[in-house]
Amino acid sequence: MGDPAICDFVFGNPHEMPLPGLVEAIQRHAVPENKDWFAYSFNEPKATHPIAESLASRTGLAFVPEDIFPTPGTFGALAVSMRAIVDPGDEVIFLSPPWFFYESMISILGARPVRVTLRSPQFDLVAEDVRAAITPKTRAIIVNSPHNPTGRIYPKKQLDELAAVLKAASHANGRKIFLLSDESYNRILFDGRSFVGPAASYPDTLTLYTYGKQLLAPGERIGYIALSPSIGDRDDLREALFFSQVVGGWQIPSVTLQRAVSDLEALSIDIGALQQRRDRMAEALTAIGYEVTLPEATFYMMVRSPIPDDRAFTDTLTEHDVFVGPGEIFEMPGYFRISLTANDDMITRSLPGFEAAFKQARG
Repeated sequence: MGDPAICDFVFGNPHEMPLPGLVEAIQRHAVPENKDWFAYSFNEPKATHPIAESLASRTGLAFVPEDIFPTPGTFGALAVSMRAIVDPGDEVIFLSPPWFFYESMISILGARPVRVTLRSPQFDLVAEDVRAAITPKTRAIIVNSPHNPTGRIYPKKQLDELAAVLKAASHANGRKIFLLSDESYNRILFDGRSFVGPAASYPDTLTLYTYGKQLLAPGERIGYIALSPSIGDRDDLREALFFSQVVGGWQIPSVTLQRAVSDLEALSIDIGALQQRRDRMAEALTAIGYEVTLPEATFYMMVRSPIPDDRAFTDTLTEHDVFVGPGEIFEMPGYFRISLTANDDMITRSLPGFEAAFKQARG
Protein backbone atom coordinates (compact mmCIF):
# COMPACT_ATOMS: atom_id res chain seq x y z
CA MET A 1 0.00 0.00 0.00
CA GLY A 2 3.06 2.25 0.04
CA ASP A 3 2.51 4.00 3.39
CA PRO A 4 5.09 2.73 5.93
CA ALA A 5 2.59 3.37 8.75
CA ILE A 6 0.10 0.92 7.24
CA CYS A 7 -0.08 -2.63 8.60
CA ASP A 8 -0.95 -4.65 5.49
CA PHE A 9 -2.10 -8.22 6.23
CA VAL A 10 -4.31 -8.58 3.14
CA PHE A 11 -2.25 -10.65 0.69
CA GLY A 12 0.68 -13.05 0.92
CA ASN A 13 3.13 -10.45 -0.31
CA PRO A 14 6.73 -10.10 0.90
CA HIS A 15 7.52 -7.41 3.44
CA GLU A 16 11.26 -8.09 3.48
CA MET A 17 13.94 -8.33 0.81
CA PRO A 18 13.84 -11.40 -1.49
CA LEU A 19 15.85 -14.55 -0.83
CA PRO A 20 19.43 -13.94 -2.04
CA GLY A 21 19.49 -17.37 -3.68
CA LEU A 22 16.49 -16.45 -5.83
CA VAL A 23 18.17 -13.30 -7.09
CA GLU A 24 21.40 -15.18 -7.81
CA ALA A 25 19.58 -17.96 -9.68
CA ILE A 26 17.72 -15.52 -11.92
CA GLN A 27 20.91 -13.57 -12.62
CA ARG A 28 22.90 -16.71 -13.42
CA HIS A 29 20.35 -18.26 -15.75
CA ALA A 30 19.64 -14.98 -17.53
CA VAL A 31 23.17 -14.82 -18.94
CA PRO A 32 22.93 -16.11 -22.56
CA GLU A 33 25.10 -19.01 -23.67
CA ASN A 34 23.96 -19.08 -27.30
CA LYS A 35 21.78 -17.20 -29.79
CA ASP A 36 18.68 -19.23 -28.89
CA TRP A 37 18.86 -18.53 -25.17
CA PHE A 38 15.71 -16.41 -25.24
CA ALA A 39 13.98 -18.10 -28.18
CA TYR A 40 10.58 -19.78 -27.91
CA SER A 41 10.79 -22.53 -25.32
CA PHE A 42 8.02 -24.93 -24.40
CA ASN A 43 8.43 -27.41 -21.56
CA GLU A 44 12.12 -26.87 -20.87
CA PRO A 45 13.95 -30.10 -19.85
CA LYS A 46 15.95 -28.13 -17.28
CA ALA A 47 12.63 -27.63 -15.52
CA THR A 48 10.75 -30.86 -16.19
CA HIS A 49 13.57 -33.19 -15.10
CA PRO A 50 14.26 -31.68 -11.66
CA ILE A 51 10.52 -31.29 -11.01
CA ALA A 52 9.89 -34.97 -11.80
CA GLU A 53 12.82 -36.01 -9.61
CA SER A 54 11.64 -33.84 -6.73
CA LEU A 55 8.08 -35.14 -6.93
CA ALA A 56 9.24 -38.75 -7.08
CA SER A 57 11.49 -38.21 -4.06
CA ARG A 58 8.81 -36.48 -1.97
CA THR A 59 5.82 -38.63 -2.90
CA GLY A 60 7.29 -42.04 -3.71
CA LEU A 61 5.41 -41.98 -7.03
CA ALA A 62 7.21 -42.51 -10.34
CA PHE A 63 6.70 -39.10 -11.97
CA VAL A 64 8.45 -38.67 -15.34
CA PRO A 65 9.59 -35.47 -17.11
CA GLU A 66 7.21 -36.02 -20.04
CA ASP A 67 4.27 -35.59 -17.65
CA ILE A 68 5.46 -32.23 -16.29
CA PHE A 69 4.08 -29.01 -17.80
CA PRO A 70 5.65 -25.77 -16.48
CA THR A 71 3.11 -22.98 -16.04
CA PRO A 72 3.00 -19.39 -14.75
CA GLY A 73 2.18 -20.46 -11.20
CA THR A 74 -0.79 -22.45 -9.94
CA PHE A 75 -3.14 -19.84 -11.37
CA GLY A 76 -1.84 -20.69 -14.84
CA ALA A 77 -1.77 -24.41 -14.04
CA LEU A 78 -5.42 -24.38 -13.07
CA ALA A 79 -6.45 -22.45 -16.18
CA VAL A 80 -4.45 -24.75 -18.48
CA SER A 81 -5.76 -27.92 -16.82
CA MET A 82 -9.44 -26.95 -16.87
CA ARG A 83 -9.28 -25.75 -20.46
CA ALA A 84 -7.78 -29.13 -21.42
CA ILE A 85 -10.37 -31.34 -19.73
CA VAL A 86 -13.58 -29.30 -19.23
CA ASP A 87 -16.21 -28.71 -21.92
CA PRO A 88 -19.15 -26.27 -21.90
CA GLY A 89 -22.01 -27.82 -19.95
CA ASP A 90 -19.71 -29.88 -17.70
CA GLU A 91 -19.81 -29.54 -13.93
CA VAL A 92 -16.76 -28.88 -11.76
CA ILE A 93 -16.91 -29.32 -7.99
CA PHE A 94 -15.01 -26.92 -5.74
CA LEU A 95 -14.75 -26.84 -1.96
CA SER A 96 -15.94 -23.95 0.19
CA PRO A 97 -14.45 -21.86 1.69
CA PRO A 98 -12.60 -21.53 -1.61
CA TRP A 99 -9.77 -19.60 -3.15
CA PHE A 100 -11.66 -16.67 -4.59
CA PHE A 101 -11.13 -17.34 -8.33
CA TYR A 102 -12.21 -21.00 -8.57
CA GLU A 103 -15.85 -20.28 -9.28
CA SER A 104 -15.24 -17.64 -11.95
CA MET A 105 -12.55 -19.75 -13.66
CA ILE A 106 -15.03 -22.61 -13.99
CA SER A 107 -17.82 -20.36 -15.21
CA ILE A 108 -15.74 -18.66 -17.90
CA LEU A 109 -15.33 -22.05 -19.61
CA GLY A 110 -19.10 -22.42 -19.90
CA ALA A 111 -19.09 -25.06 -17.18
CA ARG A 112 -21.19 -25.09 -14.02
CA PRO A 113 -19.46 -24.57 -10.64
CA VAL A 114 -20.79 -26.92 -7.95
CA ARG A 115 -20.06 -25.94 -4.36
CA VAL A 116 -19.40 -28.49 -1.61
CA THR A 117 -19.00 -26.96 1.84
CA LEU A 118 -16.30 -28.27 4.16
CA ARG A 119 -17.56 -29.46 7.55
CA SER A 120 -17.04 -27.14 10.51
CA PRO A 121 -15.37 -26.70 12.90
CA GLN A 122 -12.28 -28.44 11.46
CA PHE A 123 -13.19 -27.83 7.81
CA ASP A 124 -13.19 -31.56 7.07
CA LEU A 125 -13.44 -32.89 3.53
CA VAL A 126 -16.34 -35.36 3.76
CA ALA A 127 -16.52 -37.81 0.85
CA GLU A 128 -20.27 -38.35 1.24
CA ASP A 129 -20.85 -34.62 0.71
CA VAL A 130 -18.92 -34.86 -2.55
CA ARG A 131 -20.86 -37.98 -3.56
CA ALA A 132 -24.13 -36.08 -3.14
CA ALA A 133 -22.88 -33.33 -5.48
CA ILE A 134 -21.77 -35.63 -8.33
CA THR A 135 -23.97 -35.97 -11.41
CA PRO A 136 -23.39 -37.54 -14.84
CA LYS A 137 -22.09 -34.11 -15.93
CA THR A 138 -19.35 -33.96 -13.29
CA ARG A 139 -15.96 -33.70 -14.99
CA ALA A 140 -13.59 -32.58 -12.24
CA ILE A 141 -13.15 -31.62 -8.62
CA ILE A 142 -10.68 -29.03 -7.31
CA VAL A 143 -9.06 -30.02 -4.02
CA ASN A 144 -6.89 -27.42 -2.28
CA SER A 145 -4.61 -28.84 0.41
CA PRO A 146 -3.01 -27.29 2.39
CA HIS A 147 -6.16 -25.24 2.31
CA ASN A 148 -6.31 -21.51 1.69
CA PRO A 149 -7.79 -19.78 3.68
CA THR A 150 -8.15 -22.11 6.70
CA GLY A 151 -4.67 -23.69 6.73
CA ARG A 152 -6.11 -27.22 7.02
CA ILE A 153 -4.17 -30.21 5.66
CA TYR A 154 -6.57 -32.98 4.63
CA PRO A 155 -5.50 -36.31 6.17
CA LYS A 156 -4.91 -39.32 3.94
CA LYS A 157 -7.99 -41.08 5.31
CA GLN A 158 -10.23 -38.33 3.94
CA LEU A 159 -8.38 -38.39 0.60
CA ASP A 160 -8.74 -42.19 0.40
CA GLU A 161 -12.48 -41.92 1.05
CA LEU A 162 -12.78 -39.20 -1.61
CA ALA A 163 -10.85 -41.38 -4.08
CA ALA A 164 -13.26 -44.27 -3.52
CA VAL A 165 -16.22 -41.98 -4.25
CA LEU A 166 -14.63 -40.58 -7.41
CA LYS A 167 -13.67 -44.03 -8.72
CA ALA A 168 -17.18 -45.38 -8.17
CA ALA A 169 -18.81 -42.32 -9.77
CA SER A 170 -16.47 -42.38 -12.77
CA HIS A 171 -17.33 -46.04 -13.35
CA ALA A 172 -21.07 -45.49 -12.89
CA ASN A 173 -21.16 -42.46 -15.19
CA GLY A 174 -18.90 -44.03 -17.82
CA ARG A 175 -16.80 -40.86 -17.77
CA LYS A 176 -13.64 -40.08 -15.86
CA ILE A 177 -13.73 -37.48 -13.09
CA PHE A 178 -10.40 -35.69 -12.81
CA LEU A 179 -9.03 -34.40 -9.53
CA LEU A 180 -7.16 -31.09 -9.76
CA SER A 181 -4.94 -30.91 -6.69
CA ASP A 182 -3.99 -27.32 -5.84
CA GLU A 183 -0.91 -27.83 -3.66
CA SER A 184 0.47 -24.31 -3.68
CA TYR A 185 1.36 -24.45 0.02
CA ASN A 186 2.57 -28.05 0.34
CA ARG A 187 5.98 -26.91 1.60
CA ILE A 188 4.66 -24.31 4.06
CA LEU A 189 3.93 -26.72 6.91
CA PHE A 190 3.91 -26.02 10.65
CA ASP A 191 4.66 -28.00 13.82
CA GLY A 192 6.63 -30.70 11.99
CA ARG A 193 3.64 -31.84 9.96
CA SER A 194 4.01 -33.83 6.76
CA PHE A 195 1.96 -33.60 3.58
CA VAL A 196 0.37 -36.31 1.42
CA GLY A 197 -1.39 -35.23 -1.76
CA PRO A 198 -4.39 -36.81 -3.50
CA ALA A 199 -2.20 -38.37 -6.20
CA ALA A 200 -1.22 -41.03 -3.64
CA SER A 201 -4.90 -42.05 -3.39
CA TYR A 202 -6.50 -41.29 -6.75
CA PRO A 203 -4.88 -42.15 -10.10
CA ASP A 204 -6.64 -39.52 -12.23
CA THR A 205 -5.00 -36.60 -10.43
CA LEU A 206 -3.29 -33.54 -11.87
CA THR A 207 -0.98 -31.97 -9.28
CA LEU A 208 -0.73 -28.17 -9.52
CA TYR A 209 2.08 -26.25 -7.84
CA THR A 210 3.76 -22.85 -7.68
CA TYR A 211 7.21 -21.91 -6.42
CA GLY A 212 5.88 -18.46 -5.52
CA LYS A 213 4.91 -19.55 -1.99
CA GLN A 214 8.06 -21.37 -0.90
CA LEU A 215 10.09 -18.44 -2.29
CA LEU A 216 7.65 -15.74 -1.13
CA ALA A 217 7.93 -14.29 -4.63
CA PRO A 218 4.39 -14.37 -6.05
CA GLY A 219 5.33 -12.02 -8.90
CA GLU A 220 7.81 -14.53 -10.35
CA ARG A 221 5.29 -16.78 -12.05
CA ILE A 222 6.72 -20.31 -12.18
CA GLY A 223 4.87 -23.52 -11.33
CA TYR A 224 3.70 -26.70 -13.01
CA ILE A 225 1.11 -29.34 -13.77
CA ALA A 226 2.19 -32.91 -13.03
CA LEU A 227 0.21 -35.88 -14.32
CA SER A 228 -0.10 -38.73 -11.86
CA PRO A 229 2.06 -41.72 -12.92
CA SER A 230 -1.07 -43.90 -12.94
CA ILE A 231 -3.34 -41.55 -14.87
CA GLY A 232 -5.21 -42.96 -17.84
CA ASP A 233 -5.30 -41.69 -21.45
CA ARG A 234 -1.88 -40.13 -20.90
CA ASP A 235 -1.00 -39.39 -24.53
CA ASP A 236 -4.28 -37.61 -25.24
CA LEU A 237 -4.00 -35.62 -22.02
CA ARG A 238 -0.42 -34.55 -22.76
CA GLU A 239 -1.51 -33.27 -26.14
CA ALA A 240 -4.53 -31.46 -24.70
CA LEU A 241 -2.44 -29.76 -22.01
CA PHE A 242 0.18 -28.57 -24.49
CA PHE A 243 -2.51 -27.21 -26.81
CA SER A 244 -4.17 -25.48 -23.84
CA GLN A 245 -0.87 -23.87 -22.85
CA VAL A 246 -0.48 -22.36 -26.32
CA VAL A 247 -4.02 -21.28 -27.21
CA GLY A 248 -4.63 -20.02 -23.69
CA GLY A 249 -2.27 -17.12 -24.26
CA TRP A 250 1.11 -18.85 -24.15
CA GLN A 251 0.74 -19.96 -20.55
CA ILE A 252 4.33 -21.09 -20.36
CA PRO A 253 6.68 -19.40 -17.86
CA SER A 254 9.78 -17.47 -18.89
CA VAL A 255 12.62 -19.65 -20.05
CA THR A 256 14.95 -18.02 -17.51
CA LEU A 257 12.73 -19.15 -14.64
CA GLN A 258 12.37 -22.61 -16.16
CA ARG A 259 16.16 -23.00 -16.34
CA ALA A 260 16.42 -21.82 -12.74
CA VAL A 261 14.09 -24.53 -11.36
CA SER A 262 16.91 -26.82 -10.19
CA ASP A 263 18.13 -23.94 -8.00
CA LEU A 264 14.64 -22.90 -6.89
CA GLU A 265 13.84 -26.43 -5.72
CA ALA A 266 16.43 -26.08 -2.94
CA LEU A 267 15.30 -22.63 -1.76
CA SER A 268 12.70 -21.74 0.84
CA ILE A 269 11.70 -18.93 3.11
CA ASP A 270 12.26 -19.54 6.83
CA ILE A 271 9.29 -21.71 7.84
CA GLY A 272 10.36 -21.61 11.48
CA ALA A 273 10.20 -17.82 11.50
CA LEU A 274 6.78 -17.94 9.81
CA GLN A 275 5.53 -20.35 12.48
CA GLN A 276 6.82 -18.04 15.21
CA ARG A 277 4.82 -15.19 13.68
CA ARG A 278 1.76 -17.40 13.58
CA ASP A 279 2.17 -18.26 17.25
CA ARG A 280 2.88 -14.67 18.25
CA MET A 281 -0.18 -13.34 16.41
CA ALA A 282 -2.42 -16.12 17.74
CA GLU A 283 -1.31 -15.55 21.34
CA ALA A 284 -1.64 -11.77 21.13
CA LEU A 285 -5.05 -11.78 19.42
CA THR A 286 -6.40 -14.42 21.79
CA ALA A 287 -5.27 -12.30 24.75
CA ILE A 288 -7.21 -9.35 23.29
CA GLY A 289 -10.33 -11.50 23.03
CA TYR A 290 -10.36 -12.72 19.43
CA GLU A 291 -11.20 -16.32 18.50
CA VAL A 292 -8.35 -17.65 16.34
CA THR A 293 -8.24 -20.67 14.01
CA LEU A 294 -4.65 -21.90 14.21
CA PRO A 295 -3.48 -22.97 10.72
CA GLU A 296 -1.61 -26.23 10.17
CA ALA A 297 0.01 -24.77 7.04
CA THR A 298 -0.07 -21.87 4.50
CA PHE A 299 0.55 -18.14 5.00
CA TYR A 300 -2.83 -17.37 6.50
CA MET A 301 -4.78 -17.34 9.73
CA MET A 302 -8.55 -16.97 10.03
CA VAL A 303 -9.87 -14.95 12.96
CA ARG A 304 -13.49 -14.57 14.01
CA SER A 305 -14.76 -11.00 13.84
CA PRO A 306 -16.00 -9.67 17.20
CA ILE A 307 -19.20 -8.63 15.38
CA PRO A 308 -21.17 -10.64 12.80
CA ASP A 309 -20.52 -8.15 9.97
CA ASP A 310 -16.91 -8.93 9.05
CA ARG A 311 -16.77 -6.28 6.35
CA ALA A 312 -17.87 -3.59 8.80
CA PHE A 313 -15.25 -4.79 11.25
CA THR A 314 -12.47 -4.75 8.65
CA ASP A 315 -13.50 -1.16 7.98
CA THR A 316 -13.06 -0.47 11.68
CA LEU A 317 -9.59 -1.97 11.55
CA THR A 318 -8.64 0.33 8.66
CA GLU A 319 -9.42 3.30 10.92
CA HIS A 320 -6.48 2.05 12.99
CA ASP A 321 -4.23 1.52 9.93
CA VAL A 322 -4.66 -2.28 9.99
CA PHE A 323 -5.75 -3.93 6.74
CA VAL A 324 -7.01 -7.54 6.57
CA GLY A 325 -9.11 -9.63 4.16
CA PRO A 326 -12.82 -9.83 5.07
CA GLY A 327 -14.05 -13.40 5.42
CA GLU A 328 -16.98 -12.67 3.14
CA ILE A 329 -14.75 -12.90 0.04
CA PHE A 330 -13.66 -16.43 1.10
CA GLU A 331 -17.26 -17.51 1.84
CA MET A 332 -16.48 -17.30 5.55
CA PRO A 333 -18.77 -14.52 6.80
CA GLY A 334 -18.02 -13.45 10.33
CA TYR A 335 -14.27 -14.02 9.96
CA PHE A 336 -11.28 -12.13 8.58
CA ARG A 337 -7.99 -13.40 7.15
CA ILE A 338 -4.51 -12.33 8.23
CA SER A 339 -1.41 -12.91 6.10
CA LEU A 340 1.51 -14.15 8.19
CA THR A 341 4.05 -12.85 5.68
CA ALA A 342 4.08 -9.53 7.54
CA ASN A 343 7.41 -8.71 9.16
CA ASP A 344 7.95 -8.63 12.92
CA ASP A 345 7.91 -4.83 13.11
CA MET A 346 4.54 -4.70 11.34
CA ILE A 347 3.08 -7.20 13.80
CA THR A 348 4.30 -5.10 16.73
CA ARG A 349 2.81 -1.93 15.23
CA SER A 350 -0.50 -3.63 14.45
CA LEU A 351 -1.38 -5.02 17.88
CA PRO A 352 -2.59 -1.73 19.43
CA GLY A 353 -4.80 -1.27 16.35
CA PHE A 354 -6.25 -4.77 16.69
CA GLU A 355 -7.00 -4.10 20.36
CA ALA A 356 -8.51 -0.66 19.75
CA ALA A 357 -10.75 -1.99 16.95
CA PHE A 358 -11.90 -4.90 19.11
CA LYS A 359 -12.89 -2.58 21.96
CA GLN A 360 -14.56 -0.16 19.53
CA ALA A 361 -16.59 -2.98 17.92
CA ARG A 362 -17.68 -4.33 21.32
CA GLY A 363 -18.75 -0.83 22.41
